[in-house]
This record gives sequence, C-alpha cells and structure tokens, in this order.
Amino acid sequence: MSRIANRSIYTGSNGAFEMDHFWTPWRYTYITTAETAVRPGVPAALAAWEGDLGCVFCNLMASIDNAIATGMNAEKAEAAGGLVLRAKHCFICLNAFPYTSGHVMAMPYAHLDRLAALPEETAHELMDLAQLTERALERIYTPHGFNFGMNVGQAAGAGVAGHVHLHAMPRWVGDTSFMTTVAETRVLPENLETTWKRMREVFAELIIS
Repeated sequence: MSRIANRSIYTGSNGAFEMDHFWTPWRYTYITTAETAVRPGVPAALAAWEGDLGCVFCNLMASIDNAIATGMNAEKAEAAGGLVLRAKHCFICLNAFPYTSGHVMAMPYAHLDRLAALPEETAHELMDLAQLTERALERIYTPHGFNFGMNVGQAAGAGVAGHVHLHAMPRWVGDTSFMTTVAETRVLPENLETTWKRMREVFAELIIS
C-alpha cells in the first residue's frame, strides 16, 4: 500500500499534532460508481444470475450462490467472486480495487450500515476474522505492519455506505511509489487470481491448525 506523504499541523486541546493525508485518487472511479453501477458487484463470470439487490456485497454473494446452485464448481464460483472465506455470520473477500496486494474485506452477510447494528455474535465473529486475517497476511506477505479500517457512512468515506465492511491490508516501511505520486497509478506486483489462491490456502491452513 502506498501513501503520498502530506502532513498538516493541527492544534488540539493538548497542543499541536500531525495528521497524515492518505491520498487515493486511483479509487475515485470506484467510489463514485460503486452504488450506481448496473448490478454492482456481479462478476462477469457470474452474470447468469439475473437479480439485483442494489448492493455490491449482497449481489456478489447472491451471484456466487446462484452459480453454485446452478451447477458451477463451488471453488470456481468463489474464485470468480474473490470470496476467500465463509464463516457463520460474516465472510472475507478480496477488494477488487486494492490499495495493495493482500487487500481484503471482512463483513457480515446481513445488509447493515452501522457497526452498532450488528448482532453481538456477528460483531464478535467479525473481530475473530480480523485476527485471523492478520495472521494470514503475516504468513503470506511478512509485512512491517497492517492497516485495519472501517468507514461507516458516506461522509466518513465509505465507498459502499449501505453495507458495513472492514478493510485489512499489509503495509511496508517505505512503500510509497513515485508512480502513485506522479501518475496517480498503483503498481501491484500480484494479480487478484494469485492473491485469491494464496489467501484461500493460508486461511484453510490456519483454520485447520
């Protein structure tokens, strides 16, 4: 994950402190179309599903489940949708517009727009999956750190404001690229198919162990 360093000085009740601005212009198209696209979240390979639930994540799961129900191999359908792990109340999937390789999201199946709206067991499972994700990212990428974040509501920067979701991604010291700075372009060394395979395998190993 790359960052354009741009620090501003703010004065709070305890004196001055620095705030980082996290510029992500390459995601503008996604953020401005995620909830207005025709059948958002339905991968081309799973377009045989004709429904539309009006939500990227709900459509994603419905199209995957439909493909499996109509005869597609489950692993093939889940790979097409980037679905990494199904749990009882929540699931983990790849971010199709990643900040960095290994960028995944954990979220409830239920279409809820607030963290406080999650039933207790769902909220607890979401945190369990966050911990599991940290271990998986550590094993696969050996990063120097991690970002875990949740934007609740459009005003907070949520690309999909109606369905609460937790972002998780690995970070490295000095991972800012000149390409991001001068060309608004990200260089990702790993394609989504490879990321899915690696994540899928490691999550399975961690669950078994």
